[in-house]
Amino acid sequence: MSGHSKWSTIKHKKAAQDAKRGKIFTKLIKEITVAARLGGGDPAANPRLRAAIDAAKAQNMPKNNIERAIKKGTGELEGVSYEEVTYEGYGPGGVAVLVETITDNRQRTVAEVRHIFAKRGGNMGEPGSVAWIFEKKGLVIVEKDKVDEDTLMDVALEAGAEDIVDSGSEWEIETRPENLEKMKKALTDAGIHPLSAQISMIPSNTIEIRDEKQAEQLMNLMNALEENDDVQNVYANFDIPDELLEKVA
Repeated sequence: MSGHSKWSTIKHKKAAQDAKRGKIFTKLIKEITVAARLGGGDPAANPRLRAAIDAAKAQNMPKNNIERAIKKGTGELEGVSYEEVTYEGYGPGGVAVLVETITDNRQRTVAEVRHIFAKRGGNMGEPGSVAWIFEKKGLVIVEKDKVDEDTLMDVALEAGAEDIVDSGSEWEIETRPENLEKMKKALTDAGIHPLSAQISMIPSNTIEIRDEKQAEQLMNLMNALEENDDVQNVYANFDIPDELLEKVA
């Protein structure tokens, strides 16, 4: 069993709050724009774009916003020129942190990310310092009270699950990135509606954090990185007990 992505199971619980502030729309529009630029504007032939559109629809983004973002990506409409940059670093307790950004100003973004790390007990690392710990996977999260374990196991394994992790109140289903849509459809067809389904970076190992101060610093670091407008995704290999997480959240 690989180390599971604890932060991925925490993030979706913040989604409603993020949506109210409108922040999530900005990040989704950037992702749609970049996905369309790299893989074309047809979601049927562009899995990344299809996933971005699904995420936008899940947040009730208006259809015209989605279409405009696609056209900016394909060049049909004039738009900002974005680039993807990944930063690596360490949080309190030596936790590995991977930060994916989409930015129109690399110098601004790296300065802001470095400042966030330094202010919250972490530090930036060199390229390649922690990326080797993470592997790209399709990650589907299902609430335990929505399905019995045997049914979930049968459907998920038949659809190509590589791992099924008990993360407390949810199940985390890991699969190959290219298999994510198949997994999501198989679950939905079986009446199992995932809480989220996305491409994620899963750590191969985790670091246990039992110290309350370190746990609080880590949550502050992760939240501060997520709050940055240029940051799209943050991944980390910490493992904090649920009771401690509830205390410091």
